Amino acid sequence: MVKQIETQTVISTKHIDVTSKPSLKRWLKHVLYFKSAKHALNTDDCDKIAETIAQAENGHRGEIQVIVEGSLPSHFALQHTTQQRAEYLFAKYRVWDTQFNSGVLIYLNLCEHAVEIVADRGIDGAVHETCWQEICQSMLPLFKAQQFGDGLCVAIEQLGQLFSQYYGNNTHDPEGNELSNRPRLI
Repeated sequence: MVKQIETQTVISTKHIDVTSKPSLKRWLKHVLYFKSAKHALNTDDCDKIAETIAQAENGHRGEIQVIVEGSLPSHFALQHTTQQRAEYLFAKYRVWDTQFNSGVLIYLNLCEHAVEIVADRGIDGAVHETCWQEICQSMLPLFKAQQFGDGLCVAIEQLGQLFSQYYGNNTHDPEGNELSNRPRLI
């Protein structure tokens, strides 16, 4: 599902009504989920993701941020979906705050088995929504095989290709690397 918001686009692997009602079932599921993001990605995986992001961001002004979360915080799980959490993290970690509005967040929630892509308006306007869906779908087989690092790297490489198409071969990026390449494990 692709949802347009004023300044960004959210791409979701699940078709969710984001005007969610309080859900005790979702809250309980997240409260009782004990695997953390560190369970899914070890140090080597994080290093590989950081290297892949650095390569994917080379030669253009696009910026990629990866956030992997074990489960929603209990105060968030009662009233909000993973899509709303991705939007919140997009703002909290200032993925939108790049010089060319070129930030893209890949958010993976392990408890919900959900991946969300939030794209800022600078890149979203040039990319057709089916392209975003294809990126989401390319990760899913690897996620099902518990290969989270590899799945994220596949998506990051695809984003790098998209950025190259949109921004051309502009190797001069006056701001440099605006977002950390290390995935955030929360």
